[in-house]
Amino acid sequence: MTLTVLTDDQIKGLLENLTSEELLEFMESLRCALHDYSTSTQGSGVENTSIHQPERTSISSAATGATTLFMPSSSSVGTGIKVVTLSSPQTVSEVPQKENRPPNIKPTGAITLFSPHGTPVGFLHASTLTAFRTALASLCLVSKRDKVHTLMVFGCGEQAYWHVRLTLLLRGSQGIKRVYFVNPTFSESAREILRRFIRTPEEIKHQEGWQGCEFGVLTANHTEYERLLTEQLLEADVIFCCTPSTKVLFPGNILTTHDGRRKGRLIVAIGSYTPEMREIPEELIKQALRGAEHGHTMHFHRHAVEGGVVVVDTLDGALKEAGELIALGVRPESLVELGELVMLHKMRLKDDEDEENNKSGNSEHNSETESAASDANKETKGGMYKYSHAHKQKKKKDTHLARWLQKGNVIYKSVGLGLMDLTVGMQVVKYAKNKGVGSYVEGF
Repeated sequence: MTLTVLTDDQIKGLLENLTSEELLEFMESLRCALHDYSTSTQGSGVENTSIHQPERTSISSAATGATTLFMPSSSSVGTGIKVVTLSSPQTVSEVPQKENRPPNIKPTGAITLFSPHGTPVGFLHASTLTAFRTALASLCLVSKRDKVHTLMVFGCGEQAYWHVRLTLLLRGSQGIKRVYFVNPTFSESAREILRRFIRTPEEIKHQEGWQGCEFGVLTANHTEYERLLTEQLLEADVIFCCTPSTKVLFPGNILTTHDGRRKGRLIVAIGSYTPEMREIPEELIKQALRGAEHGHTMHFHRHAVEGGVVVVDTLDGALKEAGELIALGVRPESLVELGELVMLHKMRLKDDEDEENNKSGNSEHNSETESAASDANKETKGGMYKYSHAHKQKKKKDTHLARWLQKGNVIYKSVGLGLMDLTVGMQVVKYAKNKGVGSYVEGF
């Protein structure tokens, strides 16, 4: 078997040049894996489960102030482990270096991939791939939004770049007009992210439909920062929080007031990853969970903008690592895993198809069914009714949730899981082979 080795530059070159059709193939692969994860019995000790997602572990370095994360995962496609090192939240900042403070270490590391039989099949640099796979998961919700005209992004790093880049590729032709970046200072990373979008070849902008999109950076030292921050938050359809912050990034009351509730928004929070870190205000989470707090199923609010949905990539991980959810004591039943939602449309189509097939049976079959039904006892009829009622209730819930995902307030909190790295990494290896990119070692 061949071992594929890919550098960060090679991965970046491959992913920068994805077509919309190729992006959808990557999305479909990740959707299927997340759906399997959320609907499997992984972690319950069942031997025939294809998904295994152990908790990630970490070690800290006193010398560098950095944290190294170990993220293993296994599925039907194989096994993988990512080892990535990054600065701890206390040392991450874009303000000038303080004396004796450890240098900032951007996330870096590698992903090792193995076949289902244990043979090494890939060794991939993790920096760009991590940012890409995180944005790809967020895109599963961005793709469902009714309107995406204005993006607001906290941070100017790789996560910020890829969240915007993939959104433009997927939704640029559907009317994205403005992208606002928010950063502590007009740093080199802020300049670089603007250059990357502004210098994108015009033919690509026209091809993807965002040639008229405007980009700007708002910094905390701007004399009208508070006013502009409020205006941009109210205008935003999608808000990406892509910075490892220990404090909330904006006042929650901006979006919980009457003006803030005029429309629903998707808020993607992927920057914080420890119980001590924060990025989104608690008021927004409380608003999103208002129905659940009153003992009602969150999917049945009459007006989506008055409630919301809190989606997580991994329920177990979020309840142990998402600081905002931990601080509020959010219960597991109040959250929805991303994998439960990504196949919602397909499941609804299958239900509709099954109903149509049942209705289109021949007359002989129908008469036999009617005869059998007339002879059925009350208990059987009651059972049939209960099944039909439960099926209709499920469809009703799915319909409400689908509408919410399209127009309502949706908070997506991601702490990351190794299954994303494994799934997308395997797809990148396949894609690289088709393009003839990378180094290959025979005989593994």
